[in-house]
Amino acid sequence: MQLIIDEKSGVPIYDQIYQAIRQQILDGTIPEGEMLPSIRNLAKDLRISVITTKRAYEELEKEGCIYPVPGKGFYVAPMDVALVRRAHTAEIETHLREIRKLAAPLGITKEEISDMLDRVFEE
Repeated sequence: MQLIIDEKSGVPIYDQIYQAIRQQILDGTIPEGEMLPSIRNLAKDLRISVITTKRAYEELEKEGCIYPVPGKGFYVAPMDVALVRRAHTAEIETHLREIRKLAAPLGITKEEISDMLDRVFEE
């Protein structure tokens, strides 16, 4: 599992951890059933507070990405296809909003963007 934390990004560290682990789970880099590093070990490796790591794991657990096994640690939960679809759909919508922001000042129309999208899908 690879985590890169940017203390200057303005994004809270727990959220960076949460997003990085979540993305690796959703894209299959961290497979279902795999044990995650302990909260303490991850905090030590990243040189951050245990509380910060615990919060990231709590967010992942709330979302159903991981589950705890008492006395053992946290494991990647079985993938919920609907969860994966929602996550990827939300990411696509974020990119589409960015496209709209980039296109507006240039006067690029929805139809022109649609044509671009058609070309991309034809590649």
